[in-house]
This record gives sequence, C-alpha cells and structure tokens, in this order.
Amino acid sequence: MPTEHLDLTGLKCPLPALKTRKVLGRLPPGTMLEVRCTDPLASIDIPNLLNETGDRMADQHREGEHIVFLIEKAAANER
Repeated sequence: MPTEHLDLTGLKCPLPALKTRKVLGRLPPGTMLEVRCTDPLASIDIPNLLNETGDRMADQHREGEHIVFLIEKAAANER
C-alpha cells in the first residue's frame, strides 16, 4: 500500500483537520496517509473528520511533541 506523508507541525485548529480533509479528497482508495501534528486538538478533530469521511484510523500515537495519525483512505462504496 502506498503511503503519503503530511507534516502539519505548528499548525493550529482547525488547519490540521482542514488540510487532512483536502489531501484525503485526492487520494485513491487504499492509500495510507501519515499525518504529523503538534496541535493537541487534532486528537479530537481528526478522528471526528474520519467519522464524517468514512476513512479508517489505522493508528494514532505520540512521538515526542508530535501526534501521528495513520489513516487508510476508504473506497467510495465503503463510506
């Protein structure tokens, strides 16, 4: 599975969720998206975004100051 990377370090709410939505919109189904954020509100906003889009959270963890999300882009018929 191909993996895209999105570094949103330093961006504040609502930008991490908005930029994640934009990138997810252009990815083909099955693609993994790794998103790195520093805004603590992203821990709430990005899971809520995925509830709306139907994409799947494969992993969420912290690496130092970063919150890292691994998201799998869903097929259109899975939404």
